[in-house]
Amino acid sequence: MSEKNKILIATAPQFIASQSLPNQGRFVFAYTITITNVGLIPAKLLTRHWLITDANGKIQEVNGDGVVGEHPHLKPGESFSYTSGAMLETPVGIMQGKYIMRSDEGDNFSAIIPQFTLSIPRTLH
Repeated sequence: MSEKNKILIATAPQFIASQSLPNQGRFVFAYTITITNVGLIPAKLLTRHWLITDANGKIQEVNGDGVVGEHPHLKPGESFSYTSGAMLETPVGIMQGKYIMRSDEGDNFSAIIPQFTLSIPRTLH
């Protein structure tokens, strides 16, 4: 990724106990994503691609248009945050992925979403 097309992605996951049923293998997590354009050119988010892996190695692949029904267009220095969710069959898992972005110059590029852990409290040390 060039300096002109550069996106920084921060993640903040949390366990949603009120919607989870651990004895039935249902663990619900929310995650807040903040996408910041730290490049030199405005860019628009086109699509998302996620790999969600639980502790049993089961992988859910998610592809979609935009995020939460939006296609944020970020000028240099601007950020966009949203919250979404994932459901696992285990108390621990990981998520990672990428967004496909298009710069105002017409270049498509990937913005990598760094791997992060979904975990119920006091599961990992």
